[in-house]
Amino acid sequence: MPGMDRLDILFVAWAFFFQIALIVHFALRRRFFETYTLKIGWIIYALSIPAAVISIILFLGGKSWSFWVGGFIFLVYAAYGYWVDYLRQIPWRNPLRLSIVFPYVFLYLATVMFYWWPLALLSRALWGVFAVLFVIGTVLNIMSH
Repeated sequence: MPGMDRLDILFVAWAFFFQIALIVHFALRRRFFETYTLKIGWIIYALSIPAAVISIILFLGGKSWSFWVGGFIFLVYAAYGYWVDYLRQIPWRNPLRLSIVFPYVFLYLATVMFYWWPLALLSRALWGVFAVLFVIGTVLNIMSH
């Protein structure tokens, strides 16, 4: 990736890893909700820990806020999701509980957007590829509920 430094490459690698992990998660959740999601779906939330570490590295490396804020938003989203889904075990998806859905979806989309949008500052091609992956992930996510 010409013109990118190590921190840019770290951001790009993590952003794509994150999006691909979501795609795999949503695909598995669709077929194996009871056996997969309820038992090991928390792993997606756990990815917020390395995401926050990467955000700290990007912050300390002097990167613009747009590159490091996503990991911290992910940490907040994951803590909220883990609290709702695993600690409190609140059945909020069916029936739909708007008081939980709105912050959950907002934090999820904010996380994804702050991994997607900064890619445009580095490469329009990477931004476009991520857009395709985002659409795939979104379709799988919607279909898995």
